[in-house]
Amino acid sequence: MPGNGIWRTKSVEQSIADTDEPDTRLRRNLGAWDLMVFGVAVMIGAGIFTLTARTAGDISGPSVALAFVFAGVACALAALCYAEFASTVPVAGSAYTFSYATFGEFLAWIIGWDLVLEFSVAAAAVAKGWSVYLQEVLVTLFGPGVTTTVSLGAVNFDWGSLLLIGILATLLTLGTKLSSRFSLVITALKVVIILFVIILGIAYISPDNYSPFIPPAAEGGDAGGTGVEQSLFSALVGGSSSVYGAFGLLAGASLVFFAFIGFDVVATTAEETRNPQRNVPRGILGSLAVVTALYVGTSLVVAGMVPYTELATDAAPEGRKTLATAFSYHGVDWAANIISVGALAGLTTVVMVLMLGQQRVLFAMSRDGLLPRKLAKTGSRGTPVRVNILVGVVVAVAATFFDAGKLEEMVNVGTLFAFILVSAGVLVLRKKRPDLKRGFRVPLVPLVPILAIAACLWLMLNLTVLTWLRFLVWMALGVVVYFAYSKRHSLLGKKEAENTAGETENPETPAGTS
Repeated sequence: MPGNGIWRTKSVEQSIADTDEPDTRLRRNLGAWDLMVFGVAVMIGAGIFTLTARTAGDISGPSVALAFVFAGVACALAALCYAEFASTVPVAGSAYTFSYATFGEFLAWIIGWDLVLEFSVAAAAVAKGWSVYLQEVLVTLFGPGVTTTVSLGAVNFDWGSLLLIGILATLLTLGTKLSSRFSLVITALKVVIILFVIILGIAYISPDNYSPFIPPAAEGGDAGGTGVEQSLFSALVGGSSSVYGAFGLLAGASLVFFAFIGFDVVATTAEETRNPQRNVPRGILGSLAVVTALYVGTSLVVAGMVPYTELATDAAPEGRKTLATAFSYHGVDWAANIISVGALAGLTTVVMVLMLGQQRVLFAMSRDGLLPRKLAKTGSRGTPVRVNILVGVVVAVAATFFDAGKLEEMVNVGTLFAFILVSAGVLVLRKKRPDLKRGFRVPLVPLVPILAIAACLWLMLNLTVLTWLRFLVWMALGVVVYFAYSKRHSLLGKKEAENTAGETENPETPAGTS
């Protein structure tokens, strides 16, 4: 039964019924293969092309491969819970919709607000990275002097990011199926290039580069991760820093978790999927299995090709290191150029799928009245055009005019928080609604959801103190917006008020009887 006030829940049946409203209906034309493409498309991108080398050099050393394993295990546990929820409640909105059915409206809003942070910030950050790679390709083609960033007084205008987001917003408005076909072509190219990195890189591996696998912890002036820049766990237990050593390995796992963000985007497309009870779990788990294998293989190769100290950000004036750095170190510049082109293509689909996830979350929140209802109206192609335009404008402004540094961890803390609620939600819904049809069931309940919660909480503790502070400020802002607007405009709240008024006007004992 729905609760009152901020804890009222929206029944699974009502959530599914809302998908048939003519003005807000999404077109069901995606299969399991489409979902796997979306998942792989978004996960093989910023993480593999930029985070692998940087995390090895700055935080974890050669143990970056183990960091990917730790992050992958946490994601796999959470993915099982996502798969059950998405097959039970095949409605747009992902963790937001799942939370509405289990924990109530307020926590659903908080998680929706949290997902806004995750997808928007991630899309803007990756678009900035895409612009950097575009500049490298243009310099190769046309020579020095070509730049994708223009100074306009005190503001830097990144036309590369703006160009990318404009094109992708148009594609997403034309239809999700078209977006999937575009992703398929680009994703195939990305996978080929990653396999190329692994196969070619094996020839340049030196076993000496793996020793020490977990470098001694940095101390004093060599420790970059100190104060608010060190991990929360390191600070709580009195560690001096979270660079290298055991704390560095754990902090690295929390950072490379950014590379796995994507399978939850698959869950946001459940409402547009044919036979979601079968296809959504396959899309989520299949894409996660593919990218985990590629990540671990790539990180082992890169760490074996170059001493981890050469991959540190401050090891050279050009700053952050990438996969291409490992090949340039050995003088294989032609391979580095191929990787740069692959990264350009790879980051394209990452931004597109992140924008898709953002659009579907806002669409679901608007349809429930927690954001203006007009945003949820779909066009002739079955896509929420107004939401698409809004997301495109917001992400474009963020990527075009703002610095994208320090954003990966902000994305991670929000995503991990969502994973915890979804994992807990499986336990709640199993108890509250054991009668629901579940196309996929998490094995070993309650053990797997509890392990998922513990793993995600552990990764959150290994994010920096500064990241936690920023996250709490964003959440506080979300609480203000909820009580100022969303609570008063909630459709579920309005229906409750109407029912209460109806009961008052039509009591069980008719007026005039004794």
